[in-house]
Amino acid sequence: MYGTRPRGPLVEVFLTFLRLGLTSFGGPIAHLGYFRDELVVHRKWIDEAGFADLIALCQFLPGSASSQVGFSLGILRGNVLLGGLAAWAGFTMPSAIILFAFALSL
Repeated sequence: MYGTRPRGPLVEVFLTFLRLGLTSFGGPIAHLGYFRDELVVHRKWIDEAGFADLIALCQFLPGSASSQVGFSLGILRGNVLLGGLAAWAGFTMPSAIILFAFALSL
């Protein structure tokens, strides 16, 4: 697909998305900007045209575009479905832990 780099280890996908999950604030549109900076510009996991096409496809589908783009980028970089799951877990886990902690404190 477009200018994607060869697949990387799952731990790389997980740690990259964990870092994004810990530092990305502002909602789905802001997340897409963070994804572009980190994964297109710095890491070059995918080129600009591929990233733009991926965003267009994910905005067409129901649900959060940033979650779908993150999962798709994980699939492209990781080991197919496992890469998508690693990206989703890394990006979603920080928010889920914080929400769980708040729920326990009530």
